[in-house]
Amino acid sequence: MPDLVIETSGLRKVYGAKVAVADLTLEVPRGEVFGFLGPNGAGKSTSVKMLLGLAAPSGGSARLLGRAPGDAQAMARVGFLPEHFRFHEWLQARELLDLHAQLYGIGAAVRRRRIAELFELVGLAEHARRPIASFSKGMLQRIGLAQALLNEPELVFLDEPTSALDPFGRMMVRRIIHELKARGTTVFLNSHLLSEVEATCDRVSFIRAGRVLQTLRLADIAAGRVQVELRVDAATPALLAALAAVAPDLRVRDGAAEAPAAAPGTIIDLTLADDDALPLIAERTLAAGARLYALTPRRMALEQIFLEIVGNEDSGQ
Repeated sequence: MPDLVIETSGLRKVYGAKVAVADLTLEVPRGEVFGFLGPNGAGKSTSVKMLLGLAAPSGGSARLLGRAPGDAQAMARVGFLPEHFRFHEWLQARELLDLHAQLYGIGAAVRRRRIAELFELVGLAEHARRPIASFSKGMLQRIGLAQALLNEPELVFLDEPTSALDPFGRMMVRRIIHELKARGTTVFLNSHLLSEVEATCDRVSFIRAGRVLQTLRLADIAAGRVQVELRVDAATPALLAALAAVAPDLRVRDGAAEAPAAAPGTIIDLTLADDDALPLIAERTLAAGARLYALTPRRMALEQIFLEIVGNEDSGQ
């Protein structure tokens, strides 16, 4: 049996007539970087609040580090960076971290060492004595990440940890997440930046209307379906029949109309299960008598898979 740090079954939250979370069932094993994805209003923040004991569920069950949500012994081993945070603006950055470390019951000597390490980790060592009120949004996000890691947690919830960061800051967060994983820390990541999720997560759950629609391993996505753009002189019936036997899901476009400067002809879009069928596509194209100008494979991105599973926000799905 896996060592689960998060386990929910039918977790539900209702506010009056509004169902914020309908039926959340999750299992997150220790040491995993887990992505939690869904459109706005999908119930992600409410789910996290219930897991942390900040909101009481209307039904279902949840366990966090083997204990009930909000249990003091469990929360002592949890770190949390919320999406919307406000810090004590009258404090200096080091005073803020020292206050939070005292709330965790960390001794003075360990506090000094840990705070110095974290300032270096998030790139704020030169700003330790600056008041929080003078910090930019990106700096606030960095100090928020530092406070989430003060207690060297076994489980860290990061809600949109890179939303205010520049590319260098995002690279820093990626590095920190990889280091946490290497130490065996479990990371629960909620982010709208799907490129960050792809770069860091082991598995992702897609949620909509407070229900988990599907959970996938990122390694399986990386090894999965391939979109292929095939540019030929003409999409003859013989060619389309030959290709359909390998890739039934295909679409024909006018290549000259879309890219006049490129080679003339027709573009055929295909979806393959994996790379193994690429040589066969080329062979069947030539065997059908077509002139092959280009065969361009593209791995399906997480964004495409997100839209397929969750649907477009405007679609009403």
